Amino acid sequence: MMVGMDILTLPHILLLVVFAIGYVGIILEFFVKVNKSAIALFIAVICWLIYFVGEPQPLSMNLEFLSSHLSDISEILFFLLGAMTLGEIIDDHKDVNTLTAYLHTRNKRKMLWLMTGISFFLSAILDNLTTTILMISILRKLVPHKKERFLVACMVVVAANAGGAWTPIGDVTTTMLWINGQISTMKVITELFLPSVVSIIIPLLFFTWRVKGEYPVSEVNFRDEPLEPGANLVFGAGICCFLFVPVFKALTGMPPYMGMLISLAILWLITDILHHKHEQRKHLRVPFILTKIDVSSILFFLGILLAIDAIEATGILKSAAMALDEVIKSQAIIATFIGIVSAIIDNVPLVAATMGMYDLQTHPMDSPLWLMIAYAAGTGGSILVMGSSAGVALMGLEKVDFISYLKKMSLPVLAGYLLGMLFYVYIF
Repeated sequence: MMVGMDILTLPHILLLVVFAIGYVGIILEFFVKVNKSAIALFIAVICWLIYFVGEPQPLSMNLEFLSSHLSDISEILFFLLGAMTLGEIIDDHKDVNTLTAYLHTRNKRKMLWLMTGISFFLSAILDNLTTTILMISILRKLVPHKKERFLVACMVVVAANAGGAWTPIGDVTTTMLWINGQISTMKVITELFLPSVVSIIIPLLFFTWRVKGEYPVSEVNFRDEPLEPGANLVFGAGICCFLFVPVFKALTGMPPYMGMLISLAILWLITDILHHKHEQRKHLRVPFILTKIDVSSILFFLGILLAIDAIEATGILKSAAMALDEVIKSQAIIATFIGIVSAIIDNVPLVAATMGMYDLQTHPMDSPLWLMIAYAAGTGGSILVMGSSAGVALMGLEKVDFISYLKKMSLPVLAGYLLGMLFYVYIF
Protein backbone atom coordinates (compact mmCIF):
# COMPACT_ATOMS: atom_id res chain seq x y z
CA MET A 1 0.00 0.00 0.00
CA MET A 2 1.57 3.27 -1.14
CA VAL A 3 1.18 6.24 1.18
CA GLY A 4 2.05 9.89 0.79
CA MET A 5 4.28 11.47 3.41
CA ASP A 6 1.51 13.96 4.15
CA ILE A 7 -1.23 11.34 4.75
CA LEU A 8 0.45 9.00 7.21
CA THR A 9 -2.09 6.99 9.18
CA LEU A 10 -1.89 6.34 12.92
CA PRO A 11 -0.51 2.77 12.44
CA HIS A 12 2.19 4.15 10.10
CA ILE A 13 3.20 6.78 12.65
CA LEU A 14 3.20 4.21 15.47
CA LEU A 15 5.35 1.86 13.36
CA LEU A 16 7.88 4.62 12.69
CA VAL A 17 7.97 5.60 16.37
CA VAL A 18 8.59 2.00 17.47
CA PHE A 19 11.38 1.61 14.91
CA ALA A 20 12.98 4.96 15.85
CA ILE A 21 12.96 4.20 19.59
CA GLY A 22 14.36 0.72 18.96
CA TYR A 23 17.04 2.04 16.66
CA VAL A 24 18.16 4.61 19.22
CA GLY A 25 18.47 1.71 21.67
CA ILE A 26 20.62 -0.16 19.13
CA ILE A 27 22.91 2.84 18.63
CA LEU A 28 23.24 3.32 22.41
CA GLU A 29 23.77 -0.41 23.06
CA PHE A 30 26.91 0.24 25.11
CA PHE A 31 25.09 2.65 27.42
CA VAL A 32 21.73 0.87 27.82
CA LYS A 33 23.49 -2.49 28.40
CA VAL A 34 20.97 -4.37 26.23
CA ASN A 35 22.23 -6.41 23.28
CA LYS A 36 21.30 -4.85 19.95
CA SER A 37 20.16 -8.22 18.59
CA ALA A 38 17.47 -8.47 21.28
CA ILE A 39 16.23 -4.96 20.45
CA ALA A 40 16.26 -5.66 16.70
CA LEU A 41 14.23 -8.86 17.07
CA PHE A 42 11.75 -7.13 19.39
CA ILE A 43 11.07 -4.19 17.08
CA ALA A 44 10.85 -6.53 14.07
CA VAL A 45 7.94 -8.44 15.59
CA ILE A 46 6.22 -5.30 16.93
CA CYS A 47 6.56 -3.50 13.58
CA TRP A 48 4.99 -6.38 11.68
CA LEU A 49 2.25 -6.70 14.33
CA ILE A 50 1.39 -3.04 13.82
CA TYR A 51 1.39 -3.59 10.06
CA PHE A 52 -0.96 -6.60 10.38
CA VAL A 53 -3.38 -4.65 12.58
CA GLY A 54 -3.24 -1.47 10.49
CA GLU A 55 -3.73 -3.01 7.05
CA PRO A 56 -7.34 -3.80 6.03
CA GLN A 57 -6.44 -6.72 3.73
CA PRO A 58 -7.09 -10.37 4.82
CA LEU A 59 -4.72 -12.04 7.29
CA SER A 60 -3.75 -14.70 4.73
CA MET A 61 -2.45 -11.99 2.37
CA ASN A 62 -0.44 -10.34 5.14
CA LEU A 63 1.07 -13.71 6.11
CA GLU A 64 2.01 -14.40 2.49
CA PHE A 65 3.59 -10.94 2.24
CA LEU A 66 5.62 -11.54 5.43
CA SER A 67 6.76 -14.94 4.16
CA SER A 68 8.02 -13.44 0.91
CA HIS A 69 10.09 -10.86 2.82
CA LEU A 70 11.45 -13.54 5.15
CA SER A 71 12.44 -15.65 2.15
CA ASP A 72 14.53 -12.80 0.70
CA ILE A 73 16.18 -12.10 4.07
CA SER A 74 16.96 -15.79 4.61
CA GLU A 75 19.09 -15.83 1.47
CA ILE A 76 21.31 -13.14 3.00
CA LEU A 77 21.45 -14.86 6.39
CA PHE A 78 22.41 -18.27 4.99
CA PHE A 79 25.05 -16.61 2.83
CA LEU A 80 26.50 -14.83 5.88
CA LEU A 81 26.39 -17.99 8.00
CA GLY A 82 28.35 -19.90 5.36
CA ALA A 83 30.86 -17.07 4.91
CA MET A 84 31.43 -16.69 8.66
CA THR A 85 31.97 -20.44 9.04
CA LEU A 86 34.44 -20.58 6.14
CA GLY A 87 36.40 -17.68 7.65
CA GLU A 88 36.45 -19.31 11.08
CA ILE A 89 37.70 -22.62 9.63
CA ILE A 90 40.62 -20.86 7.94
CA ASP A 91 41.42 -18.82 11.06
CA ASP A 92 41.36 -21.83 13.41
CA HIS A 93 43.93 -23.70 11.31
CA LYS A 94 46.44 -20.88 12.01
CA ASP A 95 48.06 -20.73 8.58
CA VAL A 96 48.36 -17.01 9.27
CA ASN A 97 51.58 -17.80 11.12
CA THR A 98 53.23 -18.36 7.73
CA LEU A 99 51.88 -15.01 6.53
CA THR A 100 53.17 -13.36 9.70
CA ALA A 101 56.71 -14.48 8.93
CA TYR A 102 56.62 -12.89 5.48
CA LEU A 103 55.20 -9.62 6.83
CA HIS A 104 57.85 -9.15 9.49
CA THR A 105 59.70 -5.87 8.97
CA ARG A 106 61.05 -3.14 11.23
CA ASN A 107 60.44 -0.31 8.76
CA LYS A 108 57.29 1.57 9.81
CA ARG A 109 56.40 2.81 6.34
CA LYS A 110 56.87 -0.61 4.80
CA MET A 111 54.71 -2.16 7.53
CA LEU A 112 51.99 0.43 6.89
CA TRP A 113 51.89 -0.32 3.16
CA LEU A 114 52.09 -4.10 3.58
CA MET A 115 49.29 -4.34 6.12
CA THR A 116 47.08 -1.88 4.23
CA GLY A 117 47.58 -3.60 0.88
CA ILE A 118 47.01 -7.12 2.18
CA SER A 119 43.92 -6.03 4.13
CA PHE A 120 42.50 -4.37 1.01
CA PHE A 121 42.81 -7.45 -1.20
CA LEU A 122 42.12 -10.06 1.50
CA SER A 123 38.87 -8.32 2.43
CA ALA A 124 37.72 -8.60 -1.17
CA ILE A 125 37.93 -12.40 -0.83
CA LEU A 126 36.90 -12.85 2.80
CA ASP A 127 34.95 -9.97 4.34
CA ASN A 128 35.92 -6.79 6.14
CA LEU A 129 35.18 -8.08 9.66
CA THR A 130 37.05 -11.39 9.28
CA THR A 131 39.96 -9.62 7.58
CA THR A 132 40.23 -7.03 10.36
CA ILE A 133 40.26 -9.64 13.12
CA LEU A 134 42.82 -11.71 11.21
CA MET A 135 45.14 -8.80 10.39
CA ILE A 136 44.98 -7.32 13.91
CA SER A 137 46.00 -10.71 15.35
CA ILE A 138 48.98 -10.71 12.96
CA LEU A 139 49.85 -7.09 13.78
CA ARG A 140 49.89 -7.85 17.51
CA LYS A 141 52.62 -10.41 16.91
CA LEU A 142 54.63 -8.11 14.66
CA VAL A 143 54.32 -4.97 16.80
CA PRO A 144 53.96 -5.87 20.50
CA HIS A 145 53.52 -2.28 21.76
CA LYS A 146 49.93 -1.06 21.45
CA LYS A 147 50.84 2.61 20.93
CA GLU A 148 53.20 1.74 18.09
CA ARG A 149 50.57 -0.20 16.15
CA PHE A 150 47.66 2.27 16.53
CA LEU A 151 48.04 3.87 13.10
CA VAL A 152 48.55 0.61 11.23
CA ALA A 153 45.60 -1.01 13.03
CA CYS A 154 43.34 1.89 12.03
CA MET A 155 44.51 1.68 8.41
CA VAL A 156 43.71 -2.05 8.44
CA VAL A 157 40.07 -1.13 9.13
CA VAL A 158 40.02 1.54 6.39
CA ALA A 159 41.57 -0.88 3.88
CA ALA A 160 39.30 -3.77 4.87
CA ASN A 161 36.18 -1.63 4.41
CA ALA A 162 37.41 -0.30 1.05
CA GLY A 163 38.39 -3.79 -0.09
CA GLY A 164 34.97 -5.13 0.81
CA ALA A 165 33.22 -2.52 -1.33
CA TRP A 166 34.41 -3.69 -4.76
CA THR A 167 33.45 -7.37 -4.63
CA PRO A 168 30.04 -8.94 -3.99
CA ILE A 169 31.33 -11.04 -1.08
CA GLY A 170 33.53 -8.47 0.68
CA ASP A 171 30.95 -6.55 2.70
CA VAL A 172 27.51 -7.46 3.98
CA THR A 173 25.91 -4.44 2.29
CA THR A 174 27.50 -5.25 -1.07
CA THR A 175 26.34 -8.84 -0.60
CA MET A 176 22.80 -7.61 0.09
CA LEU A 177 22.78 -5.60 -3.12
CA TRP A 178 24.24 -8.52 -5.08
CA ILE A 179 21.79 -11.12 -3.74
CA ASN A 180 18.81 -8.86 -4.40
CA GLY A 181 19.86 -8.17 -7.98
CA GLN A 182 20.92 -4.51 -7.74
CA ILE A 183 24.53 -5.18 -8.78
CA SER A 184 26.36 -7.87 -10.76
CA THR A 185 29.75 -9.40 -10.01
CA MET A 186 31.77 -8.03 -12.94
CA LYS A 187 30.24 -4.56 -12.84
CA VAL A 188 30.95 -3.99 -9.16
CA ILE A 189 34.53 -5.22 -9.59
CA THR A 190 35.33 -3.25 -12.74
CA GLU A 191 33.70 0.03 -11.70
CA LEU A 192 34.35 0.17 -7.95
CA PHE A 193 37.91 -1.15 -7.77
CA LEU A 194 39.61 2.12 -8.71
CA PRO A 195 37.36 4.38 -6.56
CA SER A 196 38.05 2.03 -3.62
CA VAL A 197 41.80 2.28 -4.30
CA VAL A 198 41.52 6.09 -4.33
CA SER A 199 39.69 6.03 -0.99
CA ILE A 200 42.64 4.30 0.74
CA ILE A 201 45.50 5.84 -1.22
CA ILE A 202 44.71 9.35 0.08
CA PRO A 203 44.98 8.52 3.81
CA LEU A 204 47.80 6.07 3.09
CA LEU A 205 49.94 8.74 1.40
CA PHE A 206 49.14 11.21 4.17
CA PHE A 207 50.26 8.84 6.93
CA THR A 208 53.28 7.65 4.92
CA TRP A 209 54.44 11.26 4.97
CA ARG A 210 53.81 11.48 8.73
CA VAL A 211 55.33 8.20 9.90
CA LYS A 212 59.07 7.46 10.00
CA GLY A 213 61.65 5.29 11.74
CA GLU A 214 61.75 1.63 12.71
CA TYR A 215 60.12 -0.67 15.23
CA PRO A 216 62.20 -2.28 17.99
CA VAL A 217 63.90 -5.59 17.17
CA SER A 218 61.58 -8.56 17.71
CA GLU A 219 62.88 -11.56 19.63
CA VAL A 220 60.30 -13.90 18.10
CA ASN A 221 61.09 -16.15 15.14
CA PHE A 222 57.70 -16.33 13.46
CA ARG A 223 58.76 -19.10 11.12
CA ASP A 224 59.03 -21.41 14.14
CA GLU A 225 55.40 -20.76 15.17
CA PRO A 226 53.49 -24.09 14.94
CA LEU A 227 50.73 -24.65 12.38
CA GLU A 228 47.70 -26.86 12.83
CA PRO A 229 47.71 -30.09 10.75
CA GLY A 230 46.61 -29.41 7.19
CA ALA A 231 46.82 -25.65 7.66
CA ASN A 232 48.24 -24.86 4.22
CA LEU A 233 45.70 -27.08 2.45
CA VAL A 234 42.76 -25.60 4.36
CA PHE A 235 43.94 -22.05 3.72
CA GLY A 236 44.32 -22.60 -0.02
CA ALA A 237 41.08 -24.54 -0.32
CA GLY A 238 39.23 -21.97 1.77
CA ILE A 239 40.30 -19.06 -0.43
CA CYS A 240 39.32 -21.05 -3.53
CA CYS A 241 35.92 -21.77 -1.97
CA PHE A 242 35.29 -18.06 -1.44
CA LEU A 243 36.30 -17.28 -5.02
CA PHE A 244 34.10 -20.11 -6.29
CA VAL A 245 30.88 -18.47 -5.02
CA PRO A 246 30.46 -15.84 -7.78
CA VAL A 247 31.75 -18.34 -10.35
CA PHE A 248 29.08 -20.85 -9.28
CA LYS A 249 26.37 -18.19 -9.65
CA ALA A 250 27.62 -17.22 -13.11
CA LEU A 251 27.80 -20.85 -14.31
CA THR A 252 24.52 -22.15 -12.86
CA GLY A 253 22.31 -19.10 -12.40
CA MET A 254 21.51 -20.30 -8.88
CA PRO A 255 21.34 -17.71 -6.06
CA PRO A 256 24.60 -16.75 -4.29
CA TYR A 257 23.76 -18.47 -1.02
CA MET A 258 23.71 -21.83 -2.83
CA GLY A 259 27.26 -21.22 -3.99
CA MET A 260 28.30 -20.32 -0.45
CA LEU A 261 26.62 -23.44 0.97
CA ILE A 262 28.32 -25.80 -1.50
CA SER A 263 31.65 -24.07 -0.80
CA LEU A 264 31.13 -24.65 2.92
CA ALA A 265 30.23 -28.28 2.24
CA ILE A 266 33.43 -28.78 0.23
CA LEU A 267 35.67 -27.37 2.98
CA TRP A 268 33.69 -29.32 5.57
CA LEU A 269 34.41 -32.55 3.65
CA ILE A 270 38.11 -31.67 3.41
CA THR A 271 38.45 -31.00 7.16
CA ASP A 272 36.52 -34.15 8.05
CA ILE A 273 38.82 -36.25 5.86
CA LEU A 274 41.87 -34.58 7.40
CA HIS A 275 40.87 -34.84 11.05
CA HIS A 276 38.25 -37.57 11.58
CA LYS A 277 40.81 -40.15 12.77
CA HIS A 278 42.34 -37.84 15.39
CA GLU A 279 40.33 -37.19 18.54
CA GLN A 280 42.71 -34.42 19.62
CA ARG A 281 41.79 -32.43 16.51
CA LYS A 282 38.12 -32.06 17.43
CA HIS A 283 38.59 -28.28 17.65
CA LEU A 284 39.47 -28.20 13.92
CA ARG A 285 36.25 -29.83 12.76
CA VAL A 286 33.21 -27.87 11.63
CA PRO A 287 30.72 -28.94 14.37
CA PHE A 288 33.05 -27.43 16.99
CA ILE A 289 33.82 -24.38 14.83
CA LEU A 290 30.09 -23.71 14.43
CA THR A 291 29.86 -23.13 18.20
CA LYS A 292 32.18 -20.12 17.75
CA ILE A 293 30.10 -18.40 15.05
CA ASP A 294 28.63 -15.05 16.06
CA VAL A 295 24.97 -16.07 15.94
CA SER A 296 24.07 -12.82 17.69
CA SER A 297 25.08 -10.87 14.57
CA ILE A 298 22.99 -13.15 12.35
CA LEU A 299 19.95 -12.54 14.56
CA PHE A 300 20.62 -8.79 14.50
CA PHE A 301 20.55 -8.79 10.71
CA LEU A 302 17.33 -10.83 10.79
CA GLY A 303 15.64 -8.41 13.17
CA ILE A 304 16.72 -5.14 11.58
CA LEU A 305 15.98 -6.29 8.02
CA LEU A 306 12.53 -7.57 9.01
CA ALA A 307 11.74 -4.30 10.78
CA ILE A 308 12.74 -2.24 7.73
CA ASP A 309 10.70 -4.54 5.48
CA ALA A 310 7.65 -3.76 7.61
CA ILE A 311 8.20 -0.05 6.95
CA GLU A 312 8.79 -0.72 3.26
CA ALA A 313 5.53 -2.69 3.07
CA THR A 314 3.56 0.45 3.99
CA GLY A 315 5.03 2.41 1.09
CA ILE A 316 6.64 4.99 3.38
CA LEU A 317 10.16 4.36 2.04
CA LYS A 318 9.01 4.73 -1.56
CA SER A 319 7.37 8.06 -0.74
CA ALA A 320 10.53 9.18 1.06
CA ALA A 321 12.62 8.35 -2.02
CA MET A 322 10.33 10.42 -4.25
CA ALA A 323 10.55 13.36 -1.86
CA LEU A 324 14.34 13.04 -1.65
CA ASP A 325 14.67 12.99 -5.44
CA GLU A 326 12.56 16.13 -5.72
CA VAL A 327 14.63 18.04 -3.16
CA ILE A 328 18.20 16.92 -3.98
CA LYS A 329 17.85 15.78 -7.63
CA SER A 330 21.35 14.27 -7.67
CA GLN A 331 21.96 10.54 -7.22
CA ALA A 332 25.64 11.19 -6.48
CA ILE A 333 24.84 13.57 -3.62
CA ILE A 334 22.23 11.16 -2.21
CA ALA A 335 24.71 8.25 -2.31
CA THR A 336 27.49 10.39 -0.81
CA PHE A 337 25.20 11.46 2.00
CA ILE A 338 24.26 7.82 2.68
CA GLY A 339 27.96 6.96 3.02
CA ILE A 340 28.59 9.77 5.48
CA VAL A 341 25.53 8.83 7.54
CA SER A 342 26.74 5.21 7.58
CA ALA A 343 29.70 6.41 9.67
CA ILE A 344 27.17 7.22 12.39
CA ILE A 345 24.38 4.70 11.76
CA ASP A 346 25.00 1.04 10.89
CA ASN A 347 25.24 0.63 7.12
CA VAL A 348 23.11 -2.54 6.99
CA PRO A 349 19.77 -0.87 7.83
CA LEU A 350 20.74 2.16 5.74
CA VAL A 351 21.28 0.05 2.63
CA ALA A 352 18.20 -2.04 3.40
CA ALA A 353 16.16 1.15 3.61
CA THR A 354 17.65 2.42 0.35
CA MET A 355 16.74 -0.85 -1.37
CA GLY A 356 13.18 -0.28 -0.19
CA MET A 357 13.15 3.32 -1.38
CA TYR A 358 14.34 2.71 -4.95
CA ASP A 359 13.03 -0.14 -7.12
CA LEU A 360 14.67 -2.09 -9.93
CA GLN A 361 12.14 -0.84 -12.48
CA THR A 362 13.30 2.76 -12.03
CA HIS A 363 16.92 1.90 -11.30
CA PRO A 364 17.78 -1.44 -12.97
CA MET A 365 20.71 -3.70 -12.14
CA ASP A 366 24.12 -1.99 -12.26
CA SER A 367 22.67 1.50 -12.56
CA PRO A 368 25.01 4.20 -11.16
CA LEU A 369 22.81 4.66 -8.07
CA TRP A 370 23.32 1.09 -6.86
CA LEU A 371 27.05 1.10 -7.57
CA MET A 372 27.51 4.43 -5.77
CA ILE A 373 25.55 3.11 -2.79
CA ALA A 374 27.74 -0.01 -2.71
CA TYR A 375 30.85 2.18 -2.66
CA ALA A 376 29.43 4.68 -0.16
CA ALA A 377 28.12 2.14 2.34
CA GLY A 378 31.32 0.09 2.15
CA THR A 379 33.86 2.89 2.53
CA GLY A 380 31.88 5.61 4.32
CA GLY A 381 31.79 3.63 7.55
CA SER A 382 35.54 4.17 7.94
CA ILE A 383 35.10 7.89 8.62
CA LEU A 384 34.27 7.12 12.26
CA VAL A 385 35.51 4.12 14.20
CA MET A 386 32.04 2.84 15.12
CA GLY A 387 30.74 3.22 11.55
CA SER A 388 31.45 -0.37 10.50
CA SER A 389 31.63 -3.84 11.99
CA ALA A 390 35.38 -3.79 11.29
CA GLY A 391 35.73 -0.55 13.28
CA VAL A 392 33.71 -1.97 16.17
CA ALA A 393 35.99 -5.02 16.15
CA LEU A 394 39.00 -2.68 16.33
CA MET A 395 37.48 -0.93 19.35
CA GLY A 396 37.08 -4.27 21.09
CA LEU A 397 40.43 -5.77 20.13
CA GLU A 398 42.69 -2.72 20.47
CA LYS A 399 40.56 -0.55 22.81
CA VAL A 400 40.71 2.29 20.26
CA ASP A 401 38.42 5.06 21.51
CA PHE A 402 36.16 7.31 19.46
CA ILE A 403 38.08 10.55 20.13
CA SER A 404 41.53 9.17 19.27
CA TYR A 405 40.27 7.81 15.95
CA LEU A 406 38.39 11.05 15.22
CA LYS A 407 41.48 13.23 15.81
CA LYS A 408 43.98 11.16 13.85
CA MET A 409 42.00 9.31 11.17
CA SER A 410 38.66 10.88 10.29
CA LEU A 411 39.74 13.83 8.10
CA PRO A 412 42.18 11.91 5.86
CA VAL A 413 39.66 9.07 5.55
CA LEU A 414 36.85 11.51 4.72
CA ALA A 415 39.04 13.13 2.06
CA GLY A 416 39.76 9.71 0.54
CA TYR A 417 36.06 8.78 0.60
CA LEU A 418 34.97 11.99 -1.15
CA LEU A 419 37.73 11.81 -3.77
CA GLY A 420 36.85 8.18 -4.47
CA MET A 421 33.23 9.16 -5.05
CA LEU A 422 34.30 12.04 -7.33
CA PHE A 423 36.54 9.63 -9.23
CA TYR A 424 33.58 7.32 -9.86
CA VAL A 425 31.23 10.15 -10.89
CA TYR A 426 33.62 11.69 -13.42
CA ILE A 427 35.20 8.49 -14.77
CA PHE A 428 32.13 6.28 -15.02
